[in-house]
Amino acid sequence: MPRIDSKKFYLSAIDKHGLSPQGVNWISQETQDLRFKILLELLPTNINTLVDAGCGFADFYMYLQNTQHCIKKYIGIDSLAAMCTIAVQETSQEIIQADITKDALPQADYYVCSGAMNILNPFEAHLFIRNCFKASSKAFIFNTLYGDKQSNTYNYMSMAQIQAIAKDLHVKRLEIKDNYMKNDITVAFFHV
Repeated sequence: MPRIDSKKFYLSAIDKHGLSPQGVNWISQETQDLRFKILLELLPTNINTLVDAGCGFADFYMYLQNTQHCIKKYIGIDSLAAMCTIAVQETSQEIIQADITKDALPQADYYVCSGAMNILNPFEAHLFIRNCFKASSKAFIFNTLYGDKQSNTYNYMSMAQIQAIAKDLHVKRLEIKDNYMKNDITVAFFHV
């Protein structure tokens, strides 16, 4: 079970901040953009299919529109119906409502996730990572809170936890970026 009720967590943020990075509980547009920039550094410039796991308003899709990256097919997945509705309205892309920890996921070259695991408990985060990695053919790239901190709200992952999950999933290549923001890490699990 999540540490907190994710529906209340996100819907209260939307009520308070509207369609903004704060509406999906990011601190600011700048921190959201920095995380997106780091994700892009680990992706090739041409991609056939990309799934944005925990897409929220599909802000990553909008960010991609202003880059040199060519994504032939974008799919967003979110567990909240309100997020899915807004993402479809904002992007006209395929958006799927699903629980990534347990539902069947579409196959894609790349899966990305920016912050959606931050309020899951460690077991759920492991399931989330496993399902996204198994549904990707090339890589799953994600950012998450980093460190050994204990929180009643947020899930922090340690390097030992990340490496243990990579070993369990038989990740062929692991890339990590952790020098861009305090208590944040971006991880790429590659199949090759």
